[in-house]
Amino acid sequence: MKRVLVANRGEIALRIVRACAEQGLETVAVYSDPDRDLRGVQCATAALRLGPAPARHSYLNSDLLIAAARATGCDAVHPGYGFLSEDASFAQACLDADLTFIGPPPVVIRQMGDKIAAKHLVESLGIPLVPGGTIAEDAKLAEFAATLPYPVLLKAAAGGGGRGMRVVLTKDEFIPSLIAARHEAREAFGDATVYWECYVRNARHIEVQVLSDGHGHHVHLGERDCSLQRRHQKLLEESPSPLLTAAKRADLCEAALRIVRRLDYRSAGTIEFLFDVDRGSFHFIEMNTRIQVEHPVTEMVTGVDLVREQLRIAAGWSIDLDQMQRLPSGHAIECRINAEDPARDFAPCPGKITRLVLPGGPGVRVDTHCEAGTVVSPYYDSMIAKLIVWDLDRKSACRRMVRALQELVVEGVTTTTAFHLEVLQTPDFVNSTYNTRWIGERASRERSL
Repeated sequence: MKRVLVANRGEIALRIVRACAEQGLETVAVYSDPDRDLRGVQCATAALRLGPAPARHSYLNSDLLIAAARATGCDAVHPGYGFLSEDASFAQACLDADLTFIGPPPVVIRQMGDKIAAKHLVESLGIPLVPGGTIAEDAKLAEFAATLPYPVLLKAAAGGGGRGMRVVLTKDEFIPSLIAARHEAREAFGDATVYWECYVRNARHIEVQVLSDGHGHHVHLGERDCSLQRRHQKLLEESPSPLLTAAKRADLCEAALRIVRRLDYRSAGTIEFLFDVDRGSFHFIEMNTRIQVEHPVTEMVTGVDLVREQLRIAAGWSIDLDQMQRLPSGHAIECRINAEDPARDFAPCPGKITRLVLPGGPGVRVDTHCEAGTVVSPYYDSMIAKLIVWDLDRKSACRRMVRALQELVVEGVTTTTAFHLEVLQTPDFVNSTYNTRWIGERASRERSL
């Protein structure tokens, strides 16, 4: 590889541009009209306009991206996360155009992107699943609803990121919730297929980072706890999980490796599990066949540059097993700084950032594409920065994150900074007694006061 098309925007685009530069690779940034002045565009070797703001006319237009790669002499494409990163058809189109797709093979993306097919594969390996099942198109819904063990969770088969997902508490809620979930799934993913799972009330969301090369080497880099979520979307992540024993951690990571060995996987990936706190058991949820937003916490505890590893693996290099098999050390926490108003149910707050002061000091990292004058667009995700800290243990990392959040200044838009500061100092977070429902239930209690 010599020149990489960065088929994304914002923070992850800049992250890829930097990783490519350190590997001696040229980059071509693509941008929609409102993204013309973003740092990733300015730092790339070259840049090319895609089109107007709506993603379907820019970052989701696969034909346009392939044409851009060809026109600018690229020989590889990095999809980042979101947009087309888990679109098997786009990955195949890259290969058909003689472009290296920096990610797993299309057949693997397709197999694991179908959540129902992924569950069948994992079940065949003897790995526990959350009990659930499919919903036939011709099912008599009223009768079907009466058979379910409430509460249940409806999930889009082709989905992710909380879209096409509904918690259903009673049979009377089932049909309207299913209609809404199917509509949202069709709009978001072009596939209205929805399945159901038992809803685990006291659950933690724990995921394992994996890396696989084209030489049969498969490794894990420990786990991340991503249980602090709003509307099934992550707000804070940490590594390692403060909940797991050494034995449970070993079982979880070995299960993740069994999956990638069966797939003969290649590139970075994440195996996501639901941990039932009351029973002390874990269950497979899904696999993300891309780099994750929260990958920096793994990088901080392992010293491994995951985006660089993606590039090396795509270029045919072998994983450095000696480096990968070193035990993680210390504790890392990531707070997603979003242009949202927590007091209004995390409503997006687009606008211009008029002042931005980033924290620093030992063990502090900020991944952002923003600066004073950057406009947070209403067309895209509201995340403006990721604040990551590392320290020797969790208590010290929490103190460091509080200090870093206090240093962070963002003016011009409302952000989640104060929300994170408050959460980090609650007894539930300090003692790690929260679960995936904690933020929603806390907001409900505050509204009732």
